[in-house]
Amino acid sequence: MPTYGLALGSNLGDRHALITQARDQIEKKHPGKIICAPLYETSPVDCPEGSPPFLNTVIEIESHLPPHSLLSHTQEIEKSLGRPSKDTRLSNAPRPVDIDLLYADEILLESTSLTIPHPRLHLRRFVLQPLADIRPNLVLPGFTETTSRLLTKLQTNEPPLTHISKTW
Repeated sequence: MPTYGLALGSNLGDRHALITQARDQIEKKHPGKIICAPLYETSPVDCPEGSPPFLNTVIEIESHLPPHSLLSHTQEIEKSLGRPSKDTRLSNAPRPVDIDLLYADEILLESTSLTIPHPRLHLRRFVLQPLADIRPNLVLPGFTETTSRLLTKLQTNEPPLTHISKTW
């Protein structure tokens, strides 16, 4: 079964509960192996001024679904947890839950609805840190360096992440 990396984030409502519910819904549909990175509190990046901080993490799952089907499934979970439909989303607006598909085994994919690996994952500490926590030696398709090396080389104005919980 293919292995997928998913970024989970929340900056509205009970952030911890929402991320946990998202993970639980993903795990229910994809009952294979799941690896969860620690939770981090992060400052909003490229969000409207005054946006509340996020809780962010990364999980890795196994799924029989192809990438576009997994994307549809994660969007259904976002909607069930209170995220507005895609048509009404404001770019980087605060949200109860956000689930991004980061990678899918060795797949390189670019379509109008999905790019794998995620096109900005290597530019964001709030994604790279939890990803490097669970897969420090992962070299993503199209990259030549491990996630831990990408993290050490990252040049960003993001403030440091605050470690919230190793297990959740």
